[in-house]
Amino acid sequence: MATPTPQQTYIPSKVIKTDYPLIDNDPHFKRVVGYARTSDYVHGIAAAAAGPGLLYAMERFAPSHVGRGGFARAMRLAGVLGAIGGFLYFYERSTLRFYGMSENAREVELDMREMVDKVKAGEPLYGESKLTPHMQGVAARQSRYSALFTAVLPWFNFVNHNQHGVDTAKYYQAAERELEAERLGK
Repeated sequence: MATPTPQQTYIPSKVIKTDYPLIDNDPHFKRVVGYARTSDYVHGIAAAAAGPGLLYAMERFAPSHVGRGGFARAMRLAGVLGAIGGFLYFYERSTLRFYGMSENAREVELDMREMVDKVKAGEPLYGESKLTPHMQGVAARQSRYSALFTAVLPWFNFVNHNQHGVDTAKYYQAAERELEAERLGK
């Protein structure tokens, strides 16, 4: 009788060649929103306002005569769809910087600072999870590079796990250098 082999909980992710450094191929929702730039908010708000704005403009130039209360309903629907679309556009712009697909020097610095501070505080880099390692791996595989498919199926990472496609040794080495500099400086 053959002995069962244990399930592999970590499957290395593929690395996409980009012009900028990869920060995280499966960033947590909070990190994406927290690292967003002002330009992301501006683009998201503009995208959100485009739907209702264009509908209003069309109604002014060529009235639809939909009857009592019909245009108000259409504007509400356009507003809801615009808000959803604006948020998804905002989220995708921020996420693409984590993937290294657009300029991300600011995010690289923020990531290094956040992770080095966590190392120095003795905290887990990507937060604590209540899931088993196997389920963390499943969650990571389901949401890795998911922002590239946002237009079809919005999928966000709400799971803390340690599978982010980057070598975390750089954070520990930077923390060691900082601690050594602090020790020598005192």
